[in-house]
Amino acid sequence: MKVLYISKALVVGAYQSKLEELARIDNIELVAVVPPGWREPGVGMLPLEQRHVGGYKLHVLPLRLNGHHHLFTFAGLERVVAEERPDVLHADEESFNLATVQAIRAGVRAGARCCFYNWANIDRRYPPPFSWFERYSFRHSAHAIAGNREAQAIIRRHGYTGPITVLPQFGVDPEFFSPAEQTPPWRPFVVGFFGRLLQRKGVLDLLDALAMLPSDIHLLLVGQGDLEPEVRARSSAPPLTGRVELVPWVPSAEVPAQLRRLHALALPSRTTPRWKEQFGRVLVEAMACGVPVIGSDSGEIPHVIGDAGLIFPEGDAPALADRIRCLAGDEHLWQELRQRGRRRVLEHYTQRSLAAAYADIYRSMLIK
Repeated sequence: MKVLYISKALVVGAYQSKLEELARIDNIELVAVVPPGWREPGVGMLPLEQRHVGGYKLHVLPLRLNGHHHLFTFAGLERVVAEERPDVLHADEESFNLATVQAIRAGVRAGARCCFYNWANIDRRYPPPFSWFERYSFRHSAHAIAGNREAQAIIRRHGYTGPITVLPQFGVDPEFFSPAEQTPPWRPFVVGFFGRLLQRKGVLDLLDALAMLPSDIHLLLVGQGDLEPEVRARSSAPPLTGRVELVPWVPSAEVPAQLRRLHALALPSRTTPRWKEQFGRVLVEAMACGVPVIGSDSGEIPHVIGDAGLIFPEGDAPALADRIRCLAGDEHLWQELRQRGRRRVLEHYTQRSLAAAYADIYRSMLIK
């Protein structure tokens, strides 16, 4: 079975280990298509990191309209699909994106069975041409993969009648994301945030919570975004002076080392009319590193954490402060959540386990 996997997300080197795991599975010949980089709005260009590229064939194709999530396409994709003639084509994009239509159309012409991947967990009706893209993808796909439960329900409501599987897009390599050999000193107690510094990510709620806590609780922020000037200004004034460290974007290879500096990771996302947290990949990365997690109840976060962390009502800074205070004051609970988190990742979120699940989907797609 030849599988052609098309994904802009694979510019991140850590994600590529899923493809290496797929390529190790018997009777799968894997070919991947990735761009030389992706221009993430509000962040900038993310260059292709070729870190896990063994065992499969890799095509690097430039993008047209790079940075436009719904309108970008791959230059030369049709030629690659026609040359490779895959049995299964995996378009790692939403059903309403032009790149998905481009990929599926090329796959249909080559005789491939096709699937797409939807994250969207806010239900909205798409205007033309995006509604046309969605209908085309639905008609010509043998399977749909949803990143969360709400996305699955939305795909159904929009008219897709084929099989759907709820599955994370990427897992983690538990050897790469692994606990520190020595845990950090108990004080200062360091809470971390990894992600874009945006209102919807709850960064200001985290600063508000920190201001309610003792001075020996500190914060490490790793990321960039529109709120950076405000974050810097607030961090330099009492009661946060000297308690907040801001680190810009770091390459994926450096993420585990930064996570191992933490006593806890917080993901205080806030739902907006146009967005809610779709998964929260940093949660499983932190849990894999033995770092307890604290998340809001936005979107998929509670389902990802399960019983391996602490949840608080989104937008409630005092409740967030309470969860941090609880963890910082109870080393037994902290140790228990470290173990639960690592165990949950090993059971559900490794690249190897996800690769096996994807391989099962691809095999089912060939049963007509």
